Amino acid sequence: MSVQISTLPEPRRDGVGVVLASTWSVGTPERQKATVAAITRAWESRDWPHEGLLSYSVHIGTDGSTLLHYSQWRDLDAYEEFVASAANGRDGRNAEIDAAVPGIERQGLAKYEPYRGRSLNERAERADSARVPGCIVIVDVRFTGPDPARQRAWVDSVFAALDGDEPHPGGISAHFHTSLDGTRVLNYAEWESEQAHVEALATPGEGVGAATEAWRRVQRHPGLAEGGSVKRYLPGVSFSQG
Repeated sequence: MSVQISTLPEPRRDGVGVVLASTWSVGTPERQKATVAAITRAWESRDWPHEGLLSYSVHIGTDGSTLLHYSQWRDLDAYEEFVASAANGRDGRNAEIDAAVPGIERQGLAKYEPYRGRSLNERAERADSARVPGCIVIVDVRFTGPDPARQRAWVDSVFAALDGDEPHPGGISAHFHTSLDGTRVLNYAEWESEQAHVEALATPGEGVGAATEAWRRVQRHPGLAEGGSVKRYLPGVSFSQG
């Protein structure tokens, strides 16, 4: 199978059963650019590694140091079969990337399943359904212990809070994933630009995280743990089956 290349994945893609997310620390903006270029060369020069892999994407951290890796899989069995196979080309790709950019720090891997997604601004979406994300905001939420029901209840509380918001025009969509170990939620949110998200957080009154009763219920949800984060990424490169 050949490889198709774009800049971002489609979070609404049909058939996705499992999403894997991990972060690489590379140190500088120059090394971010070099790593993305090395990843692109390694992937476009090889056949698609496994039919159960639907897409593999790399996002560029606005911190000037990190890269987010986001891959969509048919199911967990497909990923585990890929890892166990000696013919997947994984070692060769990683060796080529590491030779081009030595010293990459690979900071763990988390496994999720898609739960719920929605538009962040239905009026703007109806007016222009072709808006292109210029920034991806990743919200990582952690809980004190494994509890799948609590994960879903927290996401449901966010949806209830969003229903009462005055949406910022720069928001496009939010896609919530629950970790397979029951301890985390990842929100993959599409925004028109980094500045639009900065402005949305800074705007007083109603909006994401505002001082409303609905958002207080989100922030005080039982079992929330420290260690979560909100990070912004720019489009990098995205590969899918040709």
